[in-house]
Amino acid sequence: MAKSVAIIPARGGSKRIPRKNIKDFYGKPLIAYSIETALKTNLFERVVVSTDDKQIASISESYGAEVQMRPEKLSDDYTGTFEVTEYVLNNLDEKFDYVCTIYATAPLLQSIYLIEGLEKLKESNAINAFSATSMPFPIQRTFKLNDNGRCEMFTPQYYSSRSQDLEEAYQDAGQFYWSKIGEQSDKIMFGEDSIPIVLPRHLVQDIDTLEDWKIAEKLYKVSFQNSYEKWNSLKQEINKKNGILFRERDILFISMGQNIGYEQYGKGEDFLRPVVVIKKFSKNLFLGIPLSSQLKKGYFFHNITFKERVNTALLLQSKTFDSKRIKYRLATLSEEQFNKLVEEFCRIVTPLSKKRGSD
Repeated sequence: MAKSVAIIPARGGSKRIPRKNIKDFYGKPLIAYSIETALKTNLFERVVVSTDDKQIASISESYGAEVQMRPEKLSDDYTGTFEVTEYVLNNLDEKFDYVCTIYATAPLLQSIYLIEGLEKLKESNAINAFSATSMPFPIQRTFKLNDNGRCEMFTPQYYSSRSQDLEEAYQDAGQFYWSKIGEQSDKIMFGEDSIPIVLPRHLVQDIDTLEDWKIAEKLYKVSFQNSYEKWNSLKQEINKKNGILFRERDILFISMGQNIGYEQYGKGEDFLRPVVVIKKFSKNLFLGIPLSSQLKKGYFFHNITFKERVNTALLLQSKTFDSKRIKYRLATLSEEQFNKLVEEFCRIVTPLSKKRGSD
């Protein structure tokens, strides 16, 4: 079976944005996005970060990558990415069929395009596959400034051409570069031996300056917001359903929203969680206490067991639930367990009475 390795070059000496590779980007070091996306694809036997910086190395390992330290001669401003890739390959203790060089500055990187790149490379006689995107404006209509600061078109013969009549142009998206190991090409990367994997422009942004960084943040925020839009659609579907019959003591699997954790119950876009019915208010509404598979101890938690599994009742997260969110009945508590749970719940929601004379 063909084997693949991902290599993420990440030196510590970035100058225009100091410590760029590990600068915080929406709560995580920038490099974490490239590492996590590469791991998520399940394409790679190994994901290797090449760096000269101990802090980058430590952070990369904490996000699941292995690290190969590189020599100083491969860490200056003039070292090419593919020199680093070749150095890493030569120092690995196993052979691979495909290598994917992934930039550490690609928070918009999507796993589907990494997968597409490898699939298309396997199905063709090409040697490379890389991320690309279309130009936002016809390059035939572009111009430069001459020595006098005046305009000078690169291709003045197209001055009067309509934009829709001009051939579309593409550019390197700067996210990833797949290559077949052991096959050499005498062509440049943007030549006939390469397959471009075309990305939508809203998922592409170089991050070389602070202005680039701000644009990348805005693009990421829009993409991140889309995940909530998916949940809004899911809520609309839920509202169309009929309520499921329930009773007090039932443990129900409830649709809570987007996945916000890593519990055994929290997987999938439709985040499900067991909820114990404490009080029935109407045919569709009830007071419920969510359960967590992560055991907790303390004043606001109460452990219960059902189906030979210990769970923690999150007493302070009790709220009213709509029966339309019920997926199915998971179990029913015994009267003894239910009474203990209600007792604990009442204990934390009943305010302590003040002593006479107190303020």
